[in-house]
Amino acid sequence: MRDYDRLFQTIEELVMHHSPSGAEAEINQLLLQRFTDLGVEVWCDRADNIIAKIPGKNPDRAIAITAHKDEIGAIVKTLGDEGRVEVRKLGGSYPWVYGEGVVDLLGDHETISGILSFGSRHVSHESPQKVQQEDTPVKWENAWIETKLSTTELEAAGIRPGTRMVIGKHRKLPIRLKDHIASYTLDNKASVAILLGLTPSLKPVVDVYLVASAKEEVGAIGALFFTQNQRLDALIALEICPLSTEYPIEDGKNPVLLYQDAYGIYDENLNGQLRHCAKNLDMPVQLATLSGFGSDASIAMKFGHVARAACLAFPTQNTHGYEIAHLGAIANCIDLLKAFCETEFE
Repeated sequence: MRDYDRLFQTIEELVMHHSPSGAEAEINQLLLQRFTDLGVEVWCDRADNIIAKIPGKNPDRAIAITAHKDEIGAIVKTLGDEGRVEVRKLGGSYPWVYGEGVVDLLGDHETISGILSFGSRHVSHESPQKVQQEDTPVKWENAWIETKLSTTELEAAGIRPGTRMVIGKHRKLPIRLKDHIASYTLDNKASVAILLGLTPSLKPVVDVYLVASAKEEVGAIGALFFTQNQRLDALIALEICPLSTEYPIEDGKNPVLLYQDAYGIYDENLNGQLRHCAKNLDMPVQLATLSGFGSDASIAMKFGHVARAACLAFPTQNTHGYEIAHLGAIANCIDLLKAFCETEFE
């Protein structure tokens, strides 16, 4: 049986570095160091993407593989009275998924921990919290962060409208469920781990750009900038694939190739090449079309930045929540991409 310990440790390290959309400096420093240690050329571009380049035998052609490094969370709207901070969604986040508990406010000068709060349970219909128990899910408008600091103290820490909120670090620590990993922000830290796992032994036919893309959760902003400025023959996005009864996807170690999502169809020939590589590896691959989903690849292709795009994913439970994925599916994405990059590109 394959040893997944190192892969688990890599994902754990990535998860424990905060990176809400647009405030990704903490994970940027880690990735710059990790790619440098692996001996490849790496840089941060003007859109905050971390890009590693692995030269191929044919430098006249190039492909990119993206894995977004940003995570969902919330963004401060107002600093209220008595240390209460109001926030609104950043990406596809819901307060009821996080539950009451510790969150981190990433101030300009200091990180302040507070408690995401929904109000007391022991109430009657005279209190607005009663409807949350019986009729409707909690919304960001009905939640707040309790800090017990004064407005002056919050401002001194650099907490302001626009400050990002993420789950507190001690709540983000991944756990192991046999061959599965369970954690917040596997979307998309596990995919970034695939980029790192692919780097050491890759000997590609064409130039390969490994892109830890910025601000994907708020519109694939980093990938759009990169693909507008870098000519590519193809783009492959790494992603989670939601496990749901509406999709014919099974949990386990078999990766998923997407054929369509909310932004359009993926490239038939590129998917065919990936399936051919998987067949040569004797690796079963699942196929899916998704709604309510988009990736760096589908968005870049929709806007005409790339002609050919694909999305390779691993099955994931509780997407945009406390996610669970099989480490074997994540590892198989590494093997499949290595085989693809080292095969003559059509």
